[in-house]
Amino acid sequence: MKDRLIKDQPKEGIQARPEHRNELKLFSELNLSPALQQQIAAANFITPTPVQAGAIPPALEGRDVIATAQTGTGKTLSFLIPLIERMPKTTKGAAALVLLPTRELAMQVLDHYRHLTHAKGTAALVCGGLAEGPQLDAIRRGARLIVATPGRLEDYLDRKLVNLSGIKILVLDEVDRMLDMGFLPDVRRIITQVPTDRQTLFFSATLPPQISGLVREILRDPVRVELAAKAAPVQTLSQTLYAVPQENKTDLLVELLKDNAIFSAIAFTRTKARANRLAAALQKHRIPVNLIHGDRSQSQRTHALENFKQGRYRVLVATDIAARGIDISSLGHVINYDVPLVAADYLHRVGRTARAKAAGDAITFVSSDEEPLIKQIEYVLGKRLERSQNPLFPEASVEPPKARVVYRSRSRRR
Repeated sequence: MKDRLIKDQPKEGIQARPEHRNELKLFSELNLSPALQQQIAAANFITPTPVQAGAIPPALEGRDVIATAQTGTGKTLSFLIPLIERMPKTTKGAAALVLLPTRELAMQVLDHYRHLTHAKGTAALVCGGLAEGPQLDAIRRGARLIVATPGRLEDYLDRKLVNLSGIKILVLDEVDRMLDMGFLPDVRRIITQVPTDRQTLFFSATLPPQISGLVREILRDPVRVELAAKAAPVQTLSQTLYAVPQENKTDLLVELLKDNAIFSAIAFTRTKARANRLAAALQKHRIPVNLIHGDRSQSQRTHALENFKQGRYRVLVATDIAARGIDISSLGHVINYDVPLVAADYLHRVGRTARAKAAGDAITFVSSDEEPLIKQIEYVLGKRLERSQNPLFPEASVEPPKARVVYRSRSRRR
């Protein structure tokens, strides 16, 4: 694949080929329609993030773009501004398609789009867990933009309920998460329904080898914006570990929540059952809490997230389905109640805080059997995470005790 590489250099900024040498400093420098420029200013978007500065100018020129950047760096605006500006105004039906892995992400992209356009009737949300009627009605009324998850969109295509032959701009966001969730075959089938004469914008937190073939297939001479050469959370994030026996994790969380500095926290568990148990335990301690996971209806998940954002709940207990679907600018803490099984999920979880250059804290509870998982995360991060003294056991070591292995001799029957 011939691509033009734009890399993030901590001291020298974005480096690019001569045609993109002039780095974008302010959104006001962009040659946009007055209406869009006014909405960007009204939203108080002034200085672009590195991924926005690297991706928006070539995307506005109609170039294909592949951008890899860690979560919380502003990828959504990187594709929405070019999409809004370049989406054809004369053709009928859907002209742009955005594919995302989860309902929450799809709903947030649609909200951002509406805030930037004030055109509520020009977009359709297509995702599972919601009634089909409003989705299909929006498509039939001539929605110009479709924001979709792969499973539901492919279902509509199979039933011939949606036509993608007019798509001129295709956006794939959080592609590595789509891979993790098994959506890659669906994505490939959907792309076959989209015209080849299109602009493609490809965004992901990481770029694993498994999707490199897809990149070669669907992108044409892309500009590459690479800000995630090494997997790492943002620098404004503080990370710490607490060694704690599995049976004492809830007690530790309750103890930490006595500190009023933890005013809003997402606590991630490994399973839905553990999420339910943790939420019930926190309720018994009169801690305002709600849940978001795969067994909750969309209305329950939306209610939990909106009320959490408004401060009605202090803790939101979630499974990894929500790790990339939550966008809360003022989230103070992420608590890994359970250590994730893979390092990439750790990055996705902690990426919910310290967004848009704000400070944030990530706290991880580590039992002795989870220590190998922490070693894997530290290897990916390239550093050892700080250990803190467990307030439940002030005299104990900050390191988790090694798991005991008991060897039993085989008894012989006589």
